[in-house]
Amino acid sequence: MERFFTYTYEPETMPAGLFEYEQWITSRLLRNSTVGQENFNRWEFRHEFEYGVTDNYTLSLYINESLTNFREPDTHRHVSDLVWDGISLENRYLVLNPADHAIGLALYFEPRISDTEAEIEERIILGQRCGDWKWALNLTHATEWSDRFREREGEVELSFGITRHIGNNWSLGIETRDHNELPAYQKWENTALYLGPVVTYKRERWWATLTVMPQLFGANFLDDADGDRHFELEGHERLNIRLIAGISF
Repeated sequence: MERFFTYTYEPETMPAGLFEYEQWITSRLLRNSTVGQENFNRWEFRHEFEYGVTDNYTLSLYINESLTNFREPDTHRHVSDLVWDGISLENRYLVLNPADHAIGLALYFEPRISDTEAEIEERIILGQRCGDWKWALNLTHATEWSDRFREREGEVELSFGITRHIGNNWSLGIETRDHNELPAYQKWENTALYLGPVVTYKRERWWATLTVMPQLFGANFLDDADGDRHFELEGHERLNIRLIAGISF
């Protein structure tokens, strides 16, 4: 089942008995020398196996990997780190079908575990289709345990997407997200707001969706760690790009 956004989930679930494979590629680009990460780029890869358990419940298994590259400005040392980020199990349950209600509603729960870290993510997913237009809104909370499960951090995110179908195969829209980090749930560390275009191309058995989102505004609330008044470049990047392609079986 095609996705029309890459950061924002839609409430619809996969019909019972259907199976789909999805490949995710996320590129997170550009931090700065103040945080010790010149020429920063991080590539995240997710291999998703999605199955419709019932018409209202979709289950997905993710295999997660990432590759991070940057240069240390003081030593000019190039750092390249390929990491296995563990496996995730996504559970998505459709509470209100948008075909039968004014607004669709789905609930989302995804645990992730690896050798050195873990995460639990929850979402409230809202959305609806209005003629050729489609929109979705997500309220997301996550808790991450890192450094061999010794450190804990909270994350809060609001994301929204709206798109319009153009002909039989194309859709074009806008997607935005605001992401925030709360170390140990003690203080609100930062915020970063992204906005950019999203485009989808679909055929009968496969589809692909691409979002390109530059950071519009960001701030550090605890200190000026990145030395930038306009963007947040310590925990976030100047540009995020995500491509998801899926094929149905």
